[in-house]
Amino acid sequence: MLLGVMGLLLLTLGYAIGGAIFYSPPSLVGVARGLTSLQEPNTDPDGVMEKLKVPDRFSWMKDPALLLNRGGMYGALLAAIVWGLMTSCALFAGDAILLRSATAHEISKQDAPRLWNTVEEMTIAAGLPAMPRVYIIDDDRPNAFAVGRNPKRAAVAVSAGMLKRLTRDELQGVVAHEIGHIHNQDVRFMTLASIMVGSIVLISDVFLRSLWYGAGRRRSSSSKGGQAQVILLVFAIVLAIIAPIAARLLFFACSRRREYLADACSARFTRFPDGLASALEKIGAAALLGDTKHVSKSLAPLYIVNPLQSASATGLFSTHPPLEKRITILRAMAGGAGYVDYEAAYRKVLDEQQGCLDEAFLSKETHVGARKANPEPKPKEDAVERAREALDVINRAAGLLMIPCACGMRIKIPPELTLDAIKCPRCGRSHDVPKAAPAADAPRGKAPGPPTYHRNGTGWESFRCACGQAIQLSPTFSAKHISCRKCGRHVKVIPSQHAK
Repeated sequence: MLLGVMGLLLLTLGYAIGGAIFYSPPSLVGVARGLTSLQEPNTDPDGVMEKLKVPDRFSWMKDPALLLNRGGMYGALLAAIVWGLMTSCALFAGDAILLRSATAHEISKQDAPRLWNTVEEMTIAAGLPAMPRVYIIDDDRPNAFAVGRNPKRAAVAVSAGMLKRLTRDELQGVVAHEIGHIHNQDVRFMTLASIMVGSIVLISDVFLRSLWYGAGRRRSSSSKGGQAQVILLVFAIVLAIIAPIAARLLFFACSRRREYLADACSARFTRFPDGLASALEKIGAAALLGDTKHVSKSLAPLYIVNPLQSASATGLFSTHPPLEKRITILRAMAGGAGYVDYEAAYRKVLDEQQGCLDEAFLSKETHVGARKANPEPKPKEDAVERAREALDVINRAAGLLMIPCACGMRIKIPPELTLDAIKCPRCGRSHDVPKAAPAADAPRGKAPGPPTYHRNGTGWESFRCACGQAIQLSPTFSAKHISCRKCGRHVKVIPSQHAK
């Protein structure tokens, strides 16, 4: 419904602009046909010439068909082509563009087992056909978003600040919220809606700018088209101003509703609404202290909490519901965790007769009881461990080579620094930079074997490939080979003699 209204708005805008700029009244077609039939002398038996007279000034109100013209059809077609090109780009490469703009790095299970297991658990709870790819965002502020074309091809991106500040239950709530967006296919729907809005804004902006730079030429051409072209021009100007505002209002209204729906899915998948409520409180508190200058305006509406929107903001131009209302609804579920429980809490908190969930959700189940909170370790020790985990994930995702020193210092070498040895800045010990040994010379006629790396222990280790890329080995790594992400080389890994 929303996409249909936006599509009609887009085509109407294109038609009005095309008709105002390239006006071609339909009567001219009849003139051409009439002139062809009147080439023979003394032939005008039906008074064709009298019927085909085109006055300099005509009344469009007496003949509304004069507003229908080929220029408008060309404009509508061009608007549809612009939307089609932008949609194709967004569906096939939009997720990669957004993830790159957020400085997100794809990770594997060995990089962040806690995050990976959480995404895997929520994928199973939601019944998705495939597990989304997992990304880590190099940002100390807690936040997360999801992108993708469909549930089979999607990704969940979580910031390093999220790993650092949230407990397991809170992290589950946030991940389940993003999985809810994928489950409901919000990621594709909102992508198409945002592209529709962007197309309307782009076409309107180009048209209004062309009016400013080409006013003289347009005045001379409009005098030839008569009143119909003037009416189309005025209508196009008004529509070019109103259409972007109307499209944004429709998009924001749908975005707010789908945030409520994703919160309900999070409560249902985790069966622990307090987890998401507590996470939203921490994210909102951190957002008040964070710097939002470098946040992309196109990416901000995708986050679970819009960093460019005040926590208490409400109104037609808000992409997210007020954070306090979302938290209050989750807290008011009274020991329930189902869709019916969320719907009841929604109506109670907002005092509305009309709920936010469709009948398809409410008819699936009745009351679902909430589970108890997972036991957490000591707060201080857990906070230190989470901070260390988040920092290590970012370092490994950034391709840093980490060398442990006997003094307890972990030396971090960036990919651009190509050294064979480095000294510890704390104790001064010299360390050789670990590298994969080149492949041994093979007999004539046989291909050389893969390069080799000998492990020194059983913990985290990193070494450089021949191309310079850092390769990380986790404590649980047990394969005989590993592939370089940069060049694709297969490196043979020989276990340490100390490994059991």
